[in-house]
Amino acid sequence: MADYQNENPLTVGLEKTLHPQPCSLVIFGGSGDLSRRKLLPALYNLAFDGLLPTGFAAIGFARSEMADHEFRAFAAEGVQKFSRRRYEATHWQDFERSLFYRTASFEDPKSYAELKAALEAIESQRATLGNRVFYLAIPPTMIGLCVKQLQAAGLIYPAKQTDRFSRIVVEKPLGRDLETARKLNDELGEVFDESQIYRIDHYLGKETVQNILVMRFGNSIFEPLWDQKNIDHVQITVAEEEGVGTRAGYYEEAGALRDIVQNHILQLVCMTAMEPPYQMNAEVIRSHKLEVLRCLRPMVDEDFQRYVVRAQYAAGYCRGVEVPGYRNEQGIRPDSTTETYIAMRVFVDNWRWAGVPFYLRTGKRMAKRATEITVQYKTVPRVLFNVDAANPLEPNALSLRIQPDEGISLRISAKLPGPKVRIYPVKMDFRYGSTFGAQASPEAYERLLLEVMAGDATLFMRRDEVEAAWQWISSIQQGWARNPAKWLPEYKAGTWGPVEADRLIESDGRQWRTL
Repeated sequence: MADYQNENPLTVGLEKTLHPQPCSLVIFGGSGDLSRRKLLPALYNLAFDGLLPTGFAAIGFARSEMADHEFRAFAAEGVQKFSRRRYEATHWQDFERSLFYRTASFEDPKSYAELKAALEAIESQRATLGNRVFYLAIPPTMIGLCVKQLQAAGLIYPAKQTDRFSRIVVEKPLGRDLETARKLNDELGEVFDESQIYRIDHYLGKETVQNILVMRFGNSIFEPLWDQKNIDHVQITVAEEEGVGTRAGYYEEAGALRDIVQNHILQLVCMTAMEPPYQMNAEVIRSHKLEVLRCLRPMVDEDFQRYVVRAQYAAGYCRGVEVPGYRNEQGIRPDSTTETYIAMRVFVDNWRWAGVPFYLRTGKRMAKRATEITVQYKTVPRVLFNVDAANPLEPNALSLRIQPDEGISLRISAKLPGPKVRIYPVKMDFRYGSTFGAQASPEAYERLLLEVMAGDATLFMRRDEVEAAWQWISSIQQGWARNPAKWLPEYKAGTWGPVEADRLIESDGRQWRTL
């Protein structure tokens, strides 16, 4: 039997396809929170596991004044607090040699000229072969300016150049509506070829999200039952325990629809509903996801009022600690109508999913942090063991837990021991941690950074995919704009959402799962 405890999960089965290439990674906003909490710890973990290319350098490029040694201390603090792998002095000493920093004024061409000179020296020192990845961990309003400055400074190679590459990674939000998404894509497209652009959604780097395809297409028992003949409905929940925190300015403009539904949840819908790809190729996978987005039934007329619920969290208790309501959070308008919770019923109008509702919900300050996809199968006929209408058998359900406790469970009916025939629902449960070890699941950013260095765009969003998602979201935004709300329903912090969301699903004779 294979010793999974000693195998690296990023390399098992991938040695023939995943080849990270030597490169320099320039982190715009390198002194920021994303860099400290996610990017630098992810790079350390890759180095710890021996997965970074031999020729590698990471350069922080941000407004804060720092020297190289200060940036390395900043990175060390982030690794000690947030790294999946433990901080070890020996590993750190090897890794920190690859870290550099340059102070930036994003508007000043002089900063880019200095960056170019620094890169050329670092490339020679670190043997990166001149390959460059630019990671834009900056506000979207700065992206157009920065890519033009990169081009003007001669820092970007054309896509057709074969001896070295330039790639750019863009964080969400990828626009705030269809028009701004197209504008952002146009700004990127003026400088970079589509093959050079990596639009990141960290959910696609999570092990269980990737495992959706393996579960569906690597097992013969599921795919024949993966259609409207056998499935009653699908539920997708992305529940967050924390409130708005320090992101009040961003969240007031975004809300749950833009922040979670447009990207994370719609990506989960695509992975769940897509047709079988004929090969594990970036363009094939992304084209199949695009087809799902194009089949989403638009919200027309009053659909957005009947099938979409939005709400705000009120004061309550989370883990026994009293917390304020959304409109009492610092930086939030007292009359705000920004949604912190949204639930909706949607349909994928194609042959496979015709008539199968997808119930989607996400919210802040909910009872627990949990992300799960559940496929609930149709009930068995009212014969044999299911004749008692007062006590019907629970239907079979397949659940994929994305966070926390990543894993897959299957609910089936079984006979209780004893002389009488009594049926009881039981769960067959697989957990990544218990099967593959506590260190088995890499962080999403580890996988995604490795994919960028390898030039594999499978887990990243293509331009047409982003715009198709916004096209569908726009039907809801336009409905809200036509009928602006003066107030939103509320739910107590630490609960599972408003009563209106319960009514939404109960009106169809179904219930939300308890996570």
